[in-house]
Amino acid sequence: MVACNAMKRYLATFFLYAAGAALGLYPRQAAAQGETPNTDVYYRLSPDALPQEGVPKGEIKGPFTLPSEAYPGTQHTYWVYVPAQYDPAVPASLMIYNDGQAFMAPEGDVRAPVVMDNLIYRREIPVMIGVFINPGRRPDQPEPTLSNWGDRDTNRPTEYNTLDDKYARVIVDELLPALYKSYNISKDPERHGIGGSSSGAIAAFTVAWERPNQFRKVLSNVGSFTNIRGGDAYPDIIRKNDHKPIRMFMVDGRNDNRALKPDGTYDPRRDWFLQNVRMQQALTEKGYELNYSWGIGKHGQKMLQSVFPEMIRWLWRDQPVSTDVHDMVDRSSAGAARK
Repeated sequence: MVACNAMKRYLATFFLYAAGAALGLYPRQAAAQGETPNTDVYYRLSPDALPQEGVPKGEIKGPFTLPSEAYPGTQHTYWVYVPAQYDPAVPASLMIYNDGQAFMAPEGDVRAPVVMDNLIYRREIPVMIGVFINPGRRPDQPEPTLSNWGDRDTNRPTEYNTLDDKYARVIVDELLPALYKSYNISKDPERHGIGGSSSGAIAAFTVAWERPNQFRKVLSNVGSFTNIRGGDAYPDIIRKNDHKPIRMFMVDGRNDNRALKPDGTYDPRRDWFLQNVRMQQALTEKGYELNYSWGIGKHGQKMLQSVFPEMIRWLWRDQPVSTDVHDMVDRSSAGAARK
């Protein structure tokens, strides 16, 4: 009888566990068997990425075409987000997003314009112009999309992954002058930020590294600090060079591309998570202003959809603030500017 009861308990436990495993409740078991767990289920779109009642919406202008001198024969498509609070008489801050189509897409994982609407309205970030710029392409090549970011049919691999100043020239020498002509943007580098995902993230860091006199805030999601075109050299470069005035927020997941092949061979220079950790360690050792979050996500923007609002809050946290108890303007939400 004792053995029979024990068998019943065993079978009950077995079937309960099997049901839980079928529902994806035990990702550790999958990992133990060498399978990558479905980590997307743990990340959700932030409430800040959803339109909120009463929050004035900014305007998306474009697309605009920017011919490139840094990469002759190519052009960059970009869009400009102008917040409802923008006043041409007051210099605005600036945030640039590489792979702009992915950060801007209303059905995407980030929905940066909506996030900026909400955070500017609540005075959690300053009034800022947002620019969404795609990688360069020849006129005969297709525009990147959410399903094809352009690695195989645009200039993205060369521009974003190469450790030189050519893409910084696109942003600083080609894009900024065009923006200054149309908008009153502060020229203070502390009020200029740039960010991206994957190769777009290493490109953002390279712009700030090459031109810290122009950009000092960097947002990096699943950054490709790997040996695509020598990007894994950055930790050593950072350690060997003088400290630069760069503030950075990094996000990556333990299930990012890990360069462990089915045959057991491993190339650490192509391990995304390892190389992001190496970047974090080098920046920390050199005393950089750094924040980072390591999740369990894969290579993509699923984790970013949860943490993006917090990243830009942290990057822009030092905007001016009034402590005057009678300043009811500063204590209220930031309504639309009078036109």
